[in-house]
Amino acid sequence: MILALANQKGGVGKTTVAVNLAAALAERGRRVLLVDTDPQANASSGLGIRVSAERSLYAALVGRVPVEKLLVKTPFGLDLLPSSVELAGAEAEFLELPERERLLQRTLSPLFSRYHFVLVDLPPSLGILTVNGLCASQGVIIPLQCEYYALEGLSLLVRTLRRVREGLNRDLFLFGIILTMYDKRNRLSREVAEEVRRHFRGTVFEEMIPRTVRLSEAPSHGKPITVYDPRGPAAEAFRRLAKEVEERARQEKASG
Repeated sequence: MILALANQKGGVGKTTVAVNLAAALAERGRRVLLVDTDPQANASSGLGIRVSAERSLYAALVGRVPVEKLLVKTPFGLDLLPSSVELAGAEAEFLELPERERLLQRTLSPLFSRYHFVLVDLPPSLGILTVNGLCASQGVIIPLQCEYYALEGLSLLVRTLRRVREGLNRDLFLFGIILTMYDKRNRLSREVAEEVRRHFRGTVFEEMIPRTVRLSEAPSHGKPITVYDPRGPAAEAFRRLAKEVEERARQEKASG
């Protein structure tokens, strides 16, 4: 299943979810590819990978290198298609191309059959790279932080999903919402979680990702939390989330 992680609002834990969900799914024995489409390349560096433009997704998108040659096998059981800062200029480059919204889909399509899960980490924007990611995906995961203004901007994202579904990718659907930065001791955190569940009945995953120091430290060590702090609460939360994601993917496949 091809799943895009999207939220145009920065700081919601989107890349944290992308990296650690990918690692937790791989730990469960699934073949996983993480695609980093964000020019900031945080998903790549969060797995300890830094590459030049010629070894990144950018090189495949502009047709310089076959995408298969750019895959990086990480020590964590998953493959990565890394990003680089050159993707920041891609928006202007792609505007001139025919069917520019489907560039990522065409680039990635030779890889899809190799993996159980392809997770596409999108930039925190609603630009051409994000639209490309939505066109290439089957489902969308929206990470949402358990903080004030959590729902701010969500209606804009939902409208974008609707537009993409109507005009570019008829099969796109909301796979689920993941609540992040949850602190059960904090009343506001609990209230936001309840409000989101009321708004999006049946769509929100049961598992919530806690706010922990170890989770915020892990990217600077280039490791997913399941390796950096394998017995900690965040690692266990991602393992339970991975199980939920697998079960939901199975249900979608059976019903579709």
